This record gives sequence, structure tokens and C-alpha cells, in this order.
Amino acid sequence: MARSLALFAIGLVFGGGAGFVLAAANGVTFDGHDHGDPAHHGGVQAEAMAHDHSTPVNLPAGADAPSVAIAVIPDPMAGWNLHVMPQNFRFAPESASAADKDGEGHAHVYINGEKLGRLYGNWMHIPALPKGAVEVEVSLNANSHSPLTVDNVPVRAVVTVQVD
Repeated sequence: MARSLALFAIGLVFGGGAGFVLAAANGVTFDGHDHGDPAHHGGVQAEAMAHDHSTPVNLPAGADAPSVAIAVIPDPMAGWNLHVMPQNFRFAPESASAADKDGEGHAHVYINGEKLGRLYGNWMHIPALPKGAVEVEVSLNANSHSPLTVDNVPVRAVVTVQVD
């Protein structure tokens, strides 16, 4: 019995070692991967497409229709501060990905057309922007991530910032 256990242990060691060598020879790594990394699921565009639904939530124009304005302000220490000022709209992070309710949801922030992320409040710090003329866009979105529109016009604001 002791001999069988010894042979079994030797087989495990050499078999495991051979497996690692074979895997390494074929480029397989065992360091895992980051599910938080957008590249894991096809990059930023794939993440954006997964949440930017093609069917907008269209609302009628009127005094209670949502709108948004933004300001991009240099941060005194580093980066930029984005101030989002919606009207007739409430940020509802507790309802993200839930059923749509009129007048609530979240925002999507884009830098030069690339989605930076979601926004669940009025302020966001952006650590860095690329040099040159930079377009910052904020769209208001329903809880389901569908873009909000008023009379089929997207509810969004765009500013261009010159970054030296």
C-alpha cells in the first residue's frame, strides 16, 4: 500500500509538471483574468453596445420634458470635474437595470465618442483628458439604459474642451 501511495504521489508531481510545461508551450497562462476589464468582453464598444439599447424611450415635449446641461471644469489638483445639471430628471442608481420610470435613470459619459462610463449623480472627476480639442458628451438614459429622447431628439449635452 505504501508503495502504491508513493507511486501515486510521484505520478501527480510529474504529471502536474508535464501539464504545466505543455500548457506553457501552447501559450496558456494561469494568472486568471479581470472581469472588470472591458477588453475581456470585446472592449469598450462591446460594453457600450450591451447597455446602449437601440430603442429609445421617447417622451413628449413640454414643460416637464427632461433636459441636461454640462460644464467641464479644470480640477485645481489634477484632471477635470464634470458637472451634470439635469432638469425634470432624477438620478436613480438604486433602479439601474430595473424597469423604466418617467423622469429617472442615469447618464452615460462619452469622451470623443468613446464611452467613459455611467454616472449616477451630478458630479464626476475625470482624471485625464487627451490633448487637443476634446468632446465631452453626456446622455440621459432610462433605468433600462435606453437613451431618453424628447420628440425623437436625444436628451444630451456636448461641450468641447481645449486641453493643453
